Amino acid sequence: MTGFGRAEQAVGDKVFLVEVKSLNGKQFDLRITIPQLLKPFEFDIRNILQEKLIRGSVECMIYIKQNGSAQPVTINKELAKAYYKPIAELSAELNLNPGDVLSALLKLPDVITPTNNVLSDEDWAGFEQVLQSAISQLKEHRVDEGKSLQDELELRIENITIHADKIATLEPLRQQRIREGLTKTLEDNVGKDNYDSNRLEQELIYYIEKIDITEEQVRLKNHCNYFKTILKEAEEGKGKKLSFIMQEIGREINTTGSKAYDSEMQKSVVLMKDELEKAKEQVLNVL
Repeated sequence: MTGFGRAEQAVGDKVFLVEVKSLNGKQFDLRITIPQLLKPFEFDIRNILQEKLIRGSVECMIYIKQNGSAQPVTINKELAKAYYKPIAELSAELNLNPGDVLSALLKLPDVITPTNNVLSDEDWAGFEQVLQSAISQLKEHRVDEGKSLQDELELRIENITIHADKIATLEPLRQQRIREGLTKTLEDNVGKDNYDSNRLEQELIYYIEKIDITEEQVRLKNHCNYFKTILKEAEEGKGKKLSFIMQEIGREINTTGSKAYDSEMQKSVVLMKDELEKAKEQVLNVL
């Protein structure tokens, strides 16, 4: 979601400058600096930004410079008076020349404004093109970042799949170790000939079925494949969908860990959790 765009263009007797930058964010959060001339269009500008950028912490700064012949202006006397008192007090405290106060007042925002403060339809259409151009640049930056993010997420999911495959190879050995361990415990405590081997076999089957992780492993691989499929889709707004799939991946990993009862399997589970946490950090940056 990180990006920056800047566009500047002369439209009639005005020069519009738009700068837009965005950072990662779960929702669309907009901070906008807008000149008085564009205040009537603020709602439209916000809608355009939200529609095009969807998510992220967005900051938009818009400037207008007059170009060409001089324009009639008005002085906002009430605003100037409101500015004057704190400036005069500060001037006295710093022993500054009070004659400089007026020039400072006239430079403050909105003290001097053009008399004709209505933007024509032609000017608005021209400004909208400048805004769209800045947004397009920002989205190009996002695309470049997205390519790196895609490679990173694919690597993390692939690593999870590799660890899952390792667990699958350990599964038969785990069952054998469980069988041997229970048999040895019985032989050590009640004697080799003092227990019912048929009953032991039944209990072993029940116990091994109870801790079987076949279903978890199948679902885990399905979730990983689905994640990679969604990641390659061109649609916007898939970040939340990817986050939901990661929750399901995490659930299967946790269940596998709780059923493992095997040190080698637990090592793979820990490594899968590590890869998953790294992927979660990155998926927050996906729209």
